Order: sequence, then C-alpha cells, then structure tokens
Amino acid sequence: MFLYNYYGDNMYSYIEGKVTEIESSYITVDNNGIGYQIYTGNPYTFNVGTHYRIYVYQNVREDEITLYGFKEKQEKELFLKLINVKGLGCKMALPILATGSIEGIVDAIQRENILYLKKFPKIGEKVAKQIILDLKGKLDANIDLTENIDNTELVETLKALGYKSNDINKVLPHINKGNALEEQVKEALKLLLK
Repeated sequence: MFLYNYYGDNMYSYIEGKVTEIESSYITVDNNGIGYQIYTGNPYTFNVGTHYRIYVYQNVREDEITLYGFKEKQEKELFLKLINVKGLGCKMALPILATGSIEGIVDAIQRENILYLKKFPKIGEKVAKQIILDLKGKLDANIDLTENIDNTELVETLKALGYKSNDINKVLPHINKGNALEEQVKEALKLLLK
C-alpha cells in the first residue's frame, strides 16, 4: 500500500524509444535496454524498429500497474478526461480513442450526440449520457484542437486572419482534411462567418 500511495498515477509523462514488438493490444518499447509494455488503442499504427515519443499514463491499482500510451499529447489529455467519468475505466476509454478522432469525440460531447458515443465498444446509453454530463463544456479549454499536427497550416492561416483558437476549435471537426489548404481555408471561413 505504501508503494501505491508513493507513486500515484503520474510517474511518467512520456517514454522515448524504439518499438520492438507489436501485439493486438499493446506495443513493447525499448528505452535504454528496458522493454516497456504499453497498451495503446491501435498498436498497428506503430512500426517495429521505429523510434517514437509515446505519451504515457500509468494506471496504478492494488493488483497491477499498467502503462497506456498515445502518439499525441492531446489524445492523452482526452483519455485522462474520459477515465474521470463515472463508470468509465481505462479499458473502456482506450477503444474510444482508437476508433474516433479527437475532434469527433469532443464535438459529439459538446453537441450531446449520444448515437455517436454509443458506436464505441462497451459504451451504452447510460455511459454515453454520463460522458456528456461530466465533460460537456469542460473540453475546449483543456484540449486545444488547434495543436493537432494535421491542422497546423490551416490553424496558422486562420489565426493570421484574426480568428481566436476557441472559434477555430469549433469548426475544425467539420473541415475535409483531404482537401488542399486553400479549400480548407474556404470551408473554415464559410463556417466561421455563419
């Protein structure tokens, strides 16, 4: 019990190392000769032999210590919010991030889209409603979608035009990422001017 209280849940922020093994629910990352088993939403997005910085959350329970890992800091931040929802643990929160985009999940919570949340494994109506109850209105300030690497150029362009992060956050989930930057800017401006 002393160890449990001493280490808490925040011993690690991230681990850098080479992926040496990929399994169906976890990857093994070698850091200075130590292999860390890290559970991740979709292990197959990693490549064996490639060096990564993986943002980790250490879950400490009386019977186990588990590491959960994420490629992006924003994923980890959203995961931490989700596991604070009543009735939603690490093993239920991880598949949400594996199958949904950060923008899509945040948007569904803000718009109270229960059907979207129910598409995730093990998430029924009761848990979906609890996610909305606990997190609606609490995500924008804490999870800044404008930091997402995929959106960098678009965000910088919109900021240069004078738009604020909060307003940009609201339109990002609705932009077609497959389009050229010029088209994305046009789409964003239409939404921002509504």
